Formats: sequence, structure tokens, C-alpha cells
Amino acid sequence: MICTALAESGKMISESDPEISEAIDFLDYYGRQALVFEKLPGISLVGRGVAVVVPPWNFPIAIPAGGVAAALAAGNTVILKPSPDALLVAFRLCECFWDAGISRKVLQFVPTIGIPEAQRLVTHADSSVVIFTGGTETAQTILRAKPRLEFFAETGGKNATIVTALADREQAIKHIVHSAFSHSGQKCSATSLLILEDEVYHDAHFKALLADAVDSLSVGSAWEVKNKMGPLIRPPVQKLDRAIKELEAGESWLVMPEQREDNPQLYSPGVKWGVQPGSTAHRTEFFGPVLGVMRAKNLMEAINLVHETGYGLTSGLESLDNREQELWQHRVKAGNLYINRSTTGAIVHRQPFGGMGKSAFGPGIKAGGPNYVVQFMRIKETAEPEGRDATDRELSELLDALRSHAAFSTEEIDKVVAATRSYTLQMANEFGVEHDDFKLIGQDNIRRYLPVHDLRIRVCAGDSLFEILARVCAARAAGCRITVSQVEDLDSPVLAFLEHATESWGAAIEFVEEDDAALVDVIRTGHTGRLRYAQPENIPTAIWETVADTGIFLAHAPVLMEGRIELLWYLREQSLSIDYHRYGNLGGRASETRAEPM
Repeated sequence: MICTALAESGKMISESDPEISEAIDFLDYYGRQALVFEKLPGISLVGRGVAVVVPPWNFPIAIPAGGVAAALAAGNTVILKPSPDALLVAFRLCECFWDAGISRKVLQFVPTIGIPEAQRLVTHADSSVVIFTGGTETAQTILRAKPRLEFFAETGGKNATIVTALADREQAIKHIVHSAFSHSGQKCSATSLLILEDEVYHDAHFKALLADAVDSLSVGSAWEVKNKMGPLIRPPVQKLDRAIKELEAGESWLVMPEQREDNPQLYSPGVKWGVQPGSTAHRTEFFGPVLGVMRAKNLMEAINLVHETGYGLTSGLESLDNREQELWQHRVKAGNLYINRSTTGAIVHRQPFGGMGKSAFGPGIKAGGPNYVVQFMRIKETAEPEGRDATDRELSELLDALRSHAAFSTEEIDKVVAATRSYTLQMANEFGVEHDDFKLIGQDNIRRYLPVHDLRIRVCAGDSLFEILARVCAARAAGCRITVSQVEDLDSPVLAFLEHATESWGAAIEFVEEDDAALVDVIRTGHTGRLRYAQPENIPTAIWETVADTGIFLAHAPVLMEGRIELLWYLREQSLSIDYHRYGNLGGRASETRAEPM
């Protein structure tokens, strides 16, 4: 498999070897996680139908293996449509599944060469789910062609590493060079922006060391193991071609890229110094061996420069100051955060992978994480979940008011109470706490969940008391800022009760009445982070088309009492990896109980 990837797409042996390990981890992990959800009381799970897996060429082993494994574990039949640049390795991967006993009817290999054929496949009426990894623009094209598509995508990144004046500068250079130029920069997680605090930017020694480190990278054939950088997948075109050949205002070459060995696909790495805010090099993903260097007055300005790209896949910080680390990790908006280490090489379960903003489509549930499989299942609730009394004062007050309301059915009230108990339990056990399941010596690997800050709960005619109140209780338990958006002229006693019962919530909840056209404007102007409908049949075409254009996630799965699943639609996942040792020295944390070395 490694040799096939090398021969077909020029992937270095040192880059493909970790893919084998990752593929094995996916296969083991997703099967076990499917069983975790299957064992939830009162839950029945089945596959969604046909899952089309569309992986990229740059990770030709691990990403297709992960997509296929997740879809199969969820109970789907699978079509693997590989990149035209990685057909053979994908076929060899399918052979591994078939040899292991997976039917050729359950897993089908469908290569396509042309864009029209690929588009027809992913938008076909019988395609139940599409699992996509690739460019942001391609993802948007697919969604616009079929706005109602169940589409789960990890897309591009314009990833930045920030180096502050309180960094170990030599260590930072080591991490930056690896993150920027491994696999010739052809990773969606690669550092393509380097943002230096003013003192570091004007440090001549740092500048010289960075240039020397980049110049020293060995560039050549992927068949020669001594080389650090091999060829690009194809000769540079369009954005990458301009990035390699042209400078914008204020920029200069710290290291100029060069074509090598008369090979139009082989280029040495380039470093652009003096990239300006708002420029092409600042905001455009090049997907190649070009690193842009920017200056920031301080850490907050650097974070703002990161956010101006619109992407949010990986982000790095180089700083030895605990205060800067704390500020950065709670301000920067990205799916995978790295402190004092490289920004590539996420590991299954240890660092689940996936982004925010333009770097993700769908609910943002991370690949290689504990929840990834469940989004590819259809879920039916058959009994009340486990839970405990709500401890949140405001939720408790809401339930007390609900119990004393004689006009509502006891059955619906009991379902809301059971749901709120489950939401409270799951926030305490899974979603409201940080997890480090490995406790490695010298490295923290934290999984955590962030609330969707601006969540719009759309209430339509026909929504039941349970569907309305359970969504509000779930959003409140998750910590969202909630807008209850009701269709015009909806006379709902449930909403009247809710509006009165939540007066003490203050700015945490708002009630608005708006037609679909007004809701479209809200989505297009970025005034909501996510929509939650109770029933997909209530969603008009205009809303589907708008969320397809904007990338906003529209959750419309059945509203569940089981908080382990329902709360996923109100949260975003984030991974944080920190190397807290310095050259093996654990400092003040040497006495902590950690995992024993293998």
C-alpha cells in the first residue's frame, strides 16, 4: 500500500507510513464506538442507506479507510469514489476490505475521471449520505447542486502558527518547517501562515535561522528516502502558480522557491516575508510549499489575523507563557489547536480531526472522535433514557412550571422531564467536561465541546410540546445563546408558556416572529451560527438553498430525549494538544500521575 501511494501520487514513505497506522486505528475505533451507541437504553439504530465516500488524493490510505469504516460501522452500504489521482491505492484498499469479508455489494469501488460523472454520483437521488474531504469550493458546488443532501465534509484550511516574544524561537522554527513543508505543503492541516509578534518579526537571528532551516530541506524524488520533500501532485496552476511566481505589495522572498531537476512538479519551498493583512497570501489556501510571514503587534492582533482568513481547521501557538496559552486557546476559532508542537499529524481518539468556519460542512463532528459514527445512522427512540434531576436552576424552574401547567398532556411533560434529566447527565459526564483519555507524559491531548453561541430554534405549525421544549432545554443545557424563531401568525400555547417561564433567563433566550424570507436574511448576514428544526418536511426550499450557499449547518434530525445524541446538534467539537515538556523536562508537572510509557 505504501509503495502504491508512492508510485501513484508521489507520497513519501515517511508520510505514508503513519497513514497505515491511522487506517488501522479507524477500523478498530469506529466499530467499538458504534457499539457504544448501540448499547444506549431505549435507542434503535440503523444505517441511512447508501453512503458515498469521496476522499482526496493527499491522504490516499487513511482518509478513505476512515470514511469507509465509519459508514460500514453505522450500517450503510458504501460506494468509494476515489480521487482520479489515487485510483490504484483506493482499489487496493477495497481489496483489503473484500478480503476481510466485506461483500463487494456492500462496498463498491466506483472510480470517476470527469467532474460531471462525479457530480452525478454524489447528487444521485439514491445517495443517502456523502462523506467528503477536499476543497471548500468543491464542497459548496456539491451542496448547491443538491441543497437537501446529507453532506458531511472536512474541507480546506488557511492555517496559522503564531510565535510570540515569549516563545522558544529555535523550537518554533523546527515545528514550523515541519508543519509547513511536510508532503510539500499538500496537507489541509499544514501551516501556511506564520504570524510573528513584533519583536520576533524584527529579530534578525530568528529570520536567518528560519531561512537556513527551509533552505536545508532536501528536495527530490520520492523514491529516495533521504529527501524531505517530493513532487507536487501536478504542476502548479492558478492560485499556487501565482503564489510561487509572484509577490504582492510589501512582500519579499525570504526563501525563493525554485523548480528542480527540470521537473514541472518538483519545487523547493518558498517563504514570503511581509505578507499584508487582507492580501491574497493572507486569505487564500495555496495547497503547496509556500509559507507567508506576517507581523502582529501583539497576541490579540495575531488572533484577529487568523480569524480574518475565514477558515478554522488547525491553529498553532508557540509561547512558553501560561497566560498567553490560556488566552489563545479560549479565543482562537479552530477545530484542532496545537501549543508548542507541529500542527499536523492528528491521531485517532487522541486528537480527533475537523474544523470550523469554511473548514467544515455539517455538524462539525470530528473524524477519529467518539461521535463520528452516529451521524451516519438513523435513530429511533423506544424508551426513556437514563438521567438525573436537573441541577441547573433555570431548567429546574422551567420544569416546575411545566409540571404545574394543567393544559399540557402528562405524557408530553414526562418526555420533557426525562429529556432534561438526560441532557444534564450527559453534560456532566461527556459534553461539559474536558477529556484527556491518554495522559501522556509531557503532552496534554484534550477533547472538549463548545456551545453554538447563536442557535436559532425554528418553531413551525405542528411542532409538539416536546419538540419545542426539548430543543430549548437542550440548547440551554449546552450553554447556547438561544433565539426561538416562530413562523408568522403561529398561535402556540407552548410558546406563550415558554416565553413567560423563561423570563429569568435574560439575554440567554430571545423570541422572534419572522417569515421564511426574514430567516433567509438572518442566515445570509451571519446572524446565526446554526439552525435547529424539529421536522425536515417543515423546511422550505429557500432555507435549504441559503444554508447550502453559506455553509451554516441545519440540524433536522428527530428530537430525542437521549442527551448523548441530541446534544451533538448544539455543540462544536475542539481538540487541543499541548507539549508541556521542554526537551524532556517536565518542570512543575513532573509529579503528576500520567500513563506509563509503553
